[in-house]
Amino acid sequence: MKTFIFSLLAIVSLLIPSSLFASKIEAKQGVVKDGYNFWFYEPDGASKEVAKPVVIFLHGASLCGNDLNRVKRYGTISAIEKGRSIDAFVVAPQNPGGAWNPAKVMKVVDWVRQNKNVDNSRIYVLGMSLGGYGAIDVAAAYPDQIAAAMSFCGGGTHKNIPALNDVPLWIVHGTADRSVSISESDKVVSKMKAANAKAPRLHYDRVPGMNHSQPARFFYLDESYDWLLSHSLNDAGRPISPTFDITAASLHAYSGLNHSKSRAASSNYAKTTKKTSAKKTYAKNNSSKKRRNGGTVKAK
Repeated sequence: MKTFIFSLLAIVSLLIPSSLFASKIEAKQGVVKDGYNFWFYEPDGASKEVAKPVVIFLHGASLCGNDLNRVKRYGTISAIEKGRSIDAFVVAPQNPGGAWNPAKVMKVVDWVRQNKNVDNSRIYVLGMSLGGYGAIDVAAAYPDQIAAAMSFCGGGTHKNIPALNDVPLWIVHGTADRSVSISESDKVVSKMKAANAKAPRLHYDRVPGMNHSQPARFFYLDESYDWLLSHSLNDAGRPISPTFDITAASLHAYSGLNHSKSRAASSNYAKTTKKTSAKKTYAKNNSSKKRRNGGTVKAK
């Protein structure tokens, strides 16, 4: 009888999507004084004995507000819920409105440091649009704490932009962006090169024909997180790792993912707040023409 039960459980485990066993994603509200509310993801294997990196995801202006569910519409938390495995703590704060405040972002990171075993040499930030500005500004404000950063279709406003030359930084911006002009990223690069003409830790992709929505695909790529996690503050000289071909990689951004709506049981927040109407974070893309153009994800 026991053999039958164990066999049945084994069969059932194969039929249940692996995403149901995903590590927990929790809503954190009011836990950081003068900070942001945020989603917190703890990966499998996290323990007091093993230090883990921290990945900070900063959303765009369309997700600002006071409903944390909005932050799941696209980005790193969305990617995890759909099956992407990231061996790091992930924080996804929600900006109630206005520019991202680097100090408030790092207060969220401090909460993780106080409550979990964090590898302080491997803290990363990435964001898009308004979040792209945020990623630049956080890295510029804390170049001695951010091991690497990625900014998609954003810009930068921090007074210490030249400090970005100390941080491995990958900027991606499309020439067809009508929401945030590519000139915004150009200005960041110009300021960096004015301070150091070589900009030794910068990789800047000006992508012909890419619009404002398409870079959202990169949040769903394993390669994006592999690139970030390959850096450490302890690396001699802090060199930038080789980048991947963003045009080719974007074609399989959603491969192997669960495209169903996020489950309400995936977080404590969904159990205790009124459900909001679910919206897809990406558009179905069946035509070869759309695939060549990199997709139609809407994210600002």
